[in-house]
Amino acid sequence: MVKHVEVCTSVLRSNWRAMIVSCAILMSSSAFAQQVVTGDTPEQQPQTAEPDRAFSDTATDDQPAAIPEASSQTTDTRESLSTQQWLARLATVSQTRNFQVSFVQSRPSGEAIPYLWRHAHLADGSTMEQLNLQNGPGRELIRVGDVVSVFEPDVPPYSLRAGHISGPIPSELLYQPLQLKDAYEFVSVGRARVAGRSAQQIRIVSRDNSRFSYQLWLDEQTGMLLKLNMLDLQGKLLEQIQVTSLTIMDKPHEYFSRINPSSLPKPMAMSPRQPRAHGWEVSYLPNGMDEVRRDIRRLSLTGQVVEYKMFSDGLVDVSVYVQPANEAIGSDLILRHDLNTFLTLTDGKVQVTVVGKVPLKTANAIATSLTSKNGNP
Repeated sequence: MVKHVEVCTSVLRSNWRAMIVSCAILMSSSAFAQQVVTGDTPEQQPQTAEPDRAFSDTATDDQPAAIPEASSQTTDTRESLSTQQWLARLATVSQTRNFQVSFVQSRPSGEAIPYLWRHAHLADGSTMEQLNLQNGPGRELIRVGDVVSVFEPDVPPYSLRAGHISGPIPSELLYQPLQLKDAYEFVSVGRARVAGRSAQQIRIVSRDNSRFSYQLWLDEQTGMLLKLNMLDLQGKLLEQIQVTSLTIMDKPHEYFSRINPSSLPKPMAMSPRQPRAHGWEVSYLPNGMDEVRRDIRRLSLTGQVVEYKMFSDGLVDVSVYVQPANEAIGSDLILRHDLNTFLTLTDGKVQVTVVGKVPLKTANAIATSLTSKNGNP
């Protein structure tokens, strides 16, 4: 997992919640929950392994080709596309084109983090993908078909089975955006300009106002993502992803010709788990959010056993931990760390902790809706 967060150790001290908070941040900051990966500084250019080729729609491996100016007829046609058609274009280009994208992930309170993302669609119909963290000692993920290999400092390389690399850009938004329609409404805002490119702006709004909203800009020429903002309920910027370089190529980047699949780590054998029986349920979840995982875990810090469930709407994951109140350590807790809300409540029977990129009122509604399976609170 990504080793990347030290959470208020002085506040949590040595109680079991320190372990829960750390684990939950790893899952939410890495949307790679079972795999792994992991703007408002558009001026900062990520340092890539190779010089960027600026923005181009078509290119060979040697020389990018400039994009011709769109005719007014073509522009009018693109302006008339529905939001669903724009999202379908995004899914198509993300899965079927050869491209190289440089982007930065930034938050108002932190530094911009640069990434290099490449995708290849091979002649035999198979695909390959690379995501490279450009700062520090580096971190790289390589996907060949349905196997993702992870390379990071001080950790032996390993591979997992997955259809996509999950990074800062939510996979569901890139590859299956129309599956988000039960949870979110997509609203066309109109034309805009991002990084010198004509773009279509789309708002992504929670249907029940229970989650943060997003602003999405798609390149008019290619349909590729140019910019993604996450906003709180008051419209304040929480996080930005800004594309700084985009190249769509006729052929896969030469980087992929240097990958020898037989030299990559073998995928870890993951035996299918049967869902563990839990004695509780949550009676409230935001629209479109469903249970995607459950388990019973023993916390290494304290040895305590907690029941765990993860819920997701495709853009946001929420983790819920429950243990008997007589085994709980510590008092109630409300904490915000970056985008994550941490809420712990204790009643006479259980202690429940909710962690996720959701507003406090949503975390509280989930926590207080906990019921035992016989219907009693």
